[in-house]
Amino acid sequence: MVNGIDSAKTKSFYEEGTTKKSSGLASWLFSTDHKRIGLMYLVTISVFFCVGAIFGILMRLELMSPGETIMKAETYNSFFTLHGVIMIFLFIIPGIPAVFGNFFLPLQIGAKDVAFPRINLLSYWIYIIGASLVLLSLLIPGGAIDTGWTFYIPYSVRSGSNISLAIFAAFVLGFSSILTGLNFITTVHRMRAPGMTWFRMPLFVWATYATAWIQIIATPVIAITILLVILERFFGVGIFDPALGGDPILFQHMFWIYSHPAVYIMILPAMGVVSEIIPTFARRTIFGYKAIAMSSLAIAFVGYLVWAHHMFTSGMSDTARWIFSLLTFIVALPSGVKVFNWVATMYKGSIDPKPPFLWVMSFIVLFSIGGLTGLVVGSLATDIHLHDTYFVVAHFHYVMFGGTGTIFFAALYYWFPKMFGKMYNIKVASLGVLFFFISFNLLYFPKFILGYMGMPRRYYDYLPQFADLQLISTIGSWLMGLTLILIITNIVSAIIKGKKSEENPWGGVTLEWHTSSPPPLENFEVIPEVKHEPYDFSQLEEMKHGS
Repeated sequence: MVNGIDSAKTKSFYEEGTTKKSSGLASWLFSTDHKRIGLMYLVTISVFFCVGAIFGILMRLELMSPGETIMKAETYNSFFTLHGVIMIFLFIIPGIPAVFGNFFLPLQIGAKDVAFPRINLLSYWIYIIGASLVLLSLLIPGGAIDTGWTFYIPYSVRSGSNISLAIFAAFVLGFSSILTGLNFITTVHRMRAPGMTWFRMPLFVWATYATAWIQIIATPVIAITILLVILERFFGVGIFDPALGGDPILFQHMFWIYSHPAVYIMILPAMGVVSEIIPTFARRTIFGYKAIAMSSLAIAFVGYLVWAHHMFTSGMSDTARWIFSLLTFIVALPSGVKVFNWVATMYKGSIDPKPPFLWVMSFIVLFSIGGLTGLVVGSLATDIHLHDTYFVVAHFHYVMFGGTGTIFFAALYYWFPKMFGKMYNIKVASLGVLFFFISFNLLYFPKFILGYMGMPRRYYDYLPQFADLQLISTIGSWLMGLTLILIITNIVSAIIKGKKSEENPWGGVTLEWHTSSPPPLENFEVIPEVKHEPYDFSQLEEMKHGS
């Protein structure tokens, strides 16, 4: 018996389902159980990640040497755009909130489900509809989109490819994001267990909560922008198209007013996962709990005010330039608070370097490189030289893939035993982290040097002087592909034939570790009463004795 939960008497949600009438695939597709919805997101998002990665590897093959290698310029532009659209809108933005937020946020606050289970299922269906529209745009006459994932004007109003359908897909995906955010905010406000005060919530809940506010407030801006582009294409209304008296800079403002906060939709939940893993594997209470919690809200707030640092070379007043540059440096402060507190938590800790912790160590290094190089392009003088070069590509991937992508794997390795009740191969998982770190830097670090040398991004071809570094980067992509195969094979193998896991293999103390693995249908037979401060490891003895 743990917190009123008798594991022997409860059925897992895998066995029981959510209704007695449905079974098989239907019991999943029509399930309102937050855990099943999280797992459906996991499968779907993982598939799209693999597709996006394949596009990325094919692009690197083309760039292996100057001149045409395996594809025409038009095909390269389509692959480049599809890689960005899939990775941003179908993997990075929804990844951690949709999978791990759905699965663990109710568990961590002691709730039986999210506040609106049917809306939660609807958000998944909307995600599937939006993703299907992206795929449909590849198949119908007109061809795949070729404008880049930012859909910049005038490309997106002049291109003959299926722009309208593809950006409408992004519009639909936005509704999924908004509904998920509404659900999480209401769940946190209304469904916390007795004794679960605001400052007893796990930091992953704080990060997901801050992210949810960004999803609700920022997403409508991109929805309006997308509708205006569609109107522009069909009716020639002249809002953005300069040939019709429109303003293409207005599009950039409206796009980045959403898309820069979207960066924090991507990274804030990842930071929340880091704040869960470090205290568990360092066996220490998190250093500066309130500072980390408040820094999540600070990042969410200040993140709304820095969008125009993407536009220093687009044309704006000098006053606007230095204000946005200053705000860019200010938004780095709460991120620095988090990194400082994570390192302070590990100081004199009893560290157990299991795979989730190793992923977090990789994250801290890679994300720090991404953040510091962000300050380089946030500075006005250096941005003039580096804007629209490979330096920006490297910075972006160190933050997004080195940040959010890395922690997606960390979260999967951390919570896998709780989600599936099985354990993966620890040695293979540890090797996967090592190979990932090596191949990642081999793939992306040469791009910093290429950008400094003047290599423009988005180019299909390049001068011979860039050939050596491009080849190194391509070799890195091959190693990255093999590493991802190793990681995915280990996870799938564990799901199919992995050994049964302990219910709390890592010695975690947040509420999800107080229930069976996998958790029962409604998480807890008796809603737990929270009596401890967060990350209080004195609970471990009580958990062992079933109190």
